[in-house]
Amino acid sequence: MSAEREVIDLDEHDRQSTAAGRAAPDRLLSRRQMTVRLVAAFVLGAVLGGLGVSELRDSREERERHASVALVAVPLSVAGGGSVVSGVLQLDGQLAVTNAGQAPITVRAATGQGPGAQVRDTGASRLLGPGDTGPIDVEMRFECATAFDSGLLPMRFSVETDDRQVIEIDYPVALGGGVWQVRAEQACARTSVG
Repeated sequence: MSAEREVIDLDEHDRQSTAAGRAAPDRLLSRRQMTVRLVAAFVLGAVLGGLGVSELRDSREERERHASVALVAVPLSVAGGGSVVSGVLQLDGQLAVTNAGQAPITVRAATGQGPGAQVRDTGASRLLGPGDTGPIDVEMRFECATAFDSGLLPMRFSVETDDRQVIEIDYPVALGGGVWQVRAEQACARTSVG
């Protein structure tokens, strides 16, 4: 029986382990780079996502602020004595408008019509900041017999916000007991006496 001998080449083993030894650090370095890249991508995504959510929230708050337009209007003054023709008095006057909202507005138009009464603006716009009050020039037409029976005049205001949205607002203006009623009744009484 012949015994076969197995020859082990120690040099070959050293070459493989050396080659494997170099490959292991390269793979380890590659894994570390990939981990760093993934972490960087995650952090960047979180930052950008946070900015996006913040911008979205700010945009929504801005839209809500502009959507909450509110105003108050009251008769302010009458200019001149007016003229009465066939029981109908025509006067020029002013309406005081207050911006009760949180954003600046421009009052573009104001019109009102009720039993025996009509009011409309003269076409001049009025910019009002939050909380500001300003006069709007108006032309008024009152029927002497019935204009002040209801006490309230339904009015519609066309308002433009600073982001160029136009909003229509209905607001009843009190006619009874105010300066408009006093002056109209005086003018109507002078005409009926004369």
